[in-house]
Amino acid sequence: MFTKSPADAAAPQAAAPSTVALASVPGGTPIPHSVGVSDDEFRAALSRLAAGVVLITAHDPEDGPQGEDVGMTATAFLSVSLDPPLVMVSVRNDSRMDDLLELQPLWAVSVLSGHQRQIAGRFAMKGRISDRLLFADIPFVRGEASGAPLIGGALATLECRTEQRVVAGDHTLVIARVLTSSIPVADDEPLTYFRGKYRQLG
Repeated sequence: MFTKSPADAAAPQAAAPSTVALASVPGGTPIPHSVGVSDDEFRAALSRLAAGVVLITAHDPEDGPQGEDVGMTATAFLSVSLDPPLVMVSVRNDSRMDDLLELQPLWAVSVLSGHQRQIAGRFAMKGRISDRLLFADIPFVRGEASGAPLIGGALATLECRTEQRVVAGDHTLVIARVLTSSIPVADDEPLTYFRGKYRQLG
């Protein structure tokens, strides 16, 4: 199961402050990080960056007789290109969503509104119950292009197809082409994440 909360989205793996963490790049050449940047310092600095909150969803056709829907709250989501239309999400390596997106190229994004804080928290909590139960009382429609849940009341929804996966430290950057987009709710405020808390604008 995926258990990452947004507060952990940009956090590197634990390392002693006196050591030099290494990141691998294509070709396997290690790049040393700056010495002296602790996990807490890194988290504190990045927590000052306000981010929108989305729910990433995908359908796992091999989980059970009818498959299972999987969801993940994400704040590390952004647009990459207009032509072609590309977006990117960062997922923790070896998480439930990372494992699924490695096999399932089709997935969806629901941009959450300020009134959907409970949904964001539900899919980000640690030690959570099965995804099937998490979706049980949430209104959604199934995307025609992806087969993934599109959350009712979201500010916008996108259906995507993965085109590239890039391993970056303890996360994988999943870059995907947007297949469909819609704006089901036009007049609402976005849900944001700032300094470890969900917030609404205004």
